[in-house]
Amino acid sequence: MDALRTPDERFAGLPDFRYAPRYVDDLRGYEGLRAHYVDEGPRDAKHMFLCLHGEPSWSFLYRKMIPPFLKSGARVVAPDFFGFGRSDKPVNDADYTFHFHRNHLLRLIERLDLTNITLVVQDWGGLLGLTLPVEPDMRRRIARLLVMNTGMPIGEGAGPGFDNWRAFMATRPDLMVGQLMKRGTPILSDAEAAAYDAPFPDQRYKAGVRRFPQLVMTEPGMEGVAESKAARAFWKDDWNGPTFMAYGAADPVFPPPLMETLRAGIRGCPPAFVVAEGGHFVQEWGAPIAEAALAAFGG
Repeated sequence: MDALRTPDERFAGLPDFRYAPRYVDDLRGYEGLRAHYVDEGPRDAKHMFLCLHGEPSWSFLYRKMIPPFLKSGARVVAPDFFGFGRSDKPVNDADYTFHFHRNHLLRLIERLDLTNITLVVQDWGGLLGLTLPVEPDMRRRIARLLVMNTGMPIGEGAGPGFDNWRAFMATRPDLMVGQLMKRGTPILSDAEAAAYDAPFPDQRYKAGVRRFPQLVMTEPGMEGVAESKAARAFWKDDWNGPTFMAYGAADPVFPPPLMETLRAGIRGCPPAFVVAEGGHFVQEWGAPIAEAALAAFGG
């Protein structure tokens, strides 16, 4: 598999994100591809937060939530999907599939032997992460859920907000990621917007950015539909852990009605923490979300 590696100097001086990069390059099925993850806090912590980003962001998205999690005494792991952040970037669009990304998460969790997981998901972090408990071994590892703007598509239309996003992305093979992030998140500084551009020196590095919108399961035969259907059943009928939901009410892709539908499908999910001015990338308003979640969870 042909892949590119973003030069380290692109990540120099990231605002509020000075965590040491960690890598693994021999995950089963991904030998030779280097995957990046943040791993902070005590390895024997009672709780560990697994923070999964979406499209077209990377683990930098969690920089406002990681400090409160660490202050609570927890461990935090925030991986970058292949094609994003500091992880390697296969150059062929066709290399990116639902199972390519999902299996990477499964293998990384196994390699790091993560347990007592508080699963923290948004966007594709949720489309993938919420399917993890379909695997019996993952069920024993996941103890709590913090869910933000995301969904579990099962081969049906995703609504006009997503349809517009997919159509927009289909015409942007060289998407200016920082500009997009700042347009959807006006509170970003120029330096923060530049950090979202950092992983992508040029168009060759953006195959993952192009592909994620096309992979959303809006047709019955698409890869991932079976896992997502099984995940819906698990969260509705079998889940018995604590859940905290937060969402940005200004998100055009996952607006409040969709998020309330998702909430109704998660057993025991209490009323959501709503960020009225928050957009799709609600982690940019993340410190109050993290603090409210910790209070609700009791630590």
